[in-house]
Amino acid sequence: MSVGEALDVTLLTLKVGATATAAIALPAVATGYLLSRWRSPLRPLVQTVVSLPMVLPPVAVGLVLLLLFARSAPLGRAVEACFGAPLLLTWWAAALASAVMSFPLFVMGAMQGFDAVPPRLEQVAASLGASRARVLLSITLPHAARGVACGAVAAFARALGEFGATALVAGRIRGETETLSLAIYDRIEQFKSADAVAFAALSLALALLTIGAVELLRRK
Repeated sequence: MSVGEALDVTLLTLKVGATATAAIALPAVATGYLLSRWRSPLRPLVQTVVSLPMVLPPVAVGLVLLLLFARSAPLGRAVEACFGAPLLLTWWAAALASAVMSFPLFVMGAMQGFDAVPPRLEQVAASLGASRARVLLSITLPHAARGVACGAVAAFARALGEFGATALVAGRIRGETETLSLAIYDRIEQFKSADAVAFAALSLALALLTIGAVELLRRK
């Protein structure tokens, strides 16, 4: 394994992780806020649906995405018509799979952040004439920022290590869709143990950095 190859795979992994995290940021924060504030008998059902990617086999999630975005499926045809190319077997497909698998972690972090906001602060701001939007932007979000940040970093870490769903929808195309987890599996299949260990070491380093960032945010 050359240095250039290791750098390319690592940069692609970071690009996939960052894209996946950015794509789910707004819906994850909105869902976390909804689950934190919503009091309804349907709330446990919504939480269960949101958490499904955490308990389902990643390959099962990848199969669902594969069926949804296949060129013969309506959604797959719509994506190809909009962007001029199919989504599957591209790094965008890897980012999509990583986003779906990471979404519950982001939501959980955001929900914990919103749960920690003292309701009294929001009530006082509302009593002083602040609109609901202003209360959200000036009181709720700033106080929930640490939880949201923890969720974002946790989702990013999960996206970096995604394998099962990514392997189905993105394949293992060197230089195009091969992330660190896919590279490890590919080198093991080719009996290149040294290369597999090297890629695993890079994955470990990235995991330590991201998990360390979460711990720092939690203890700050």
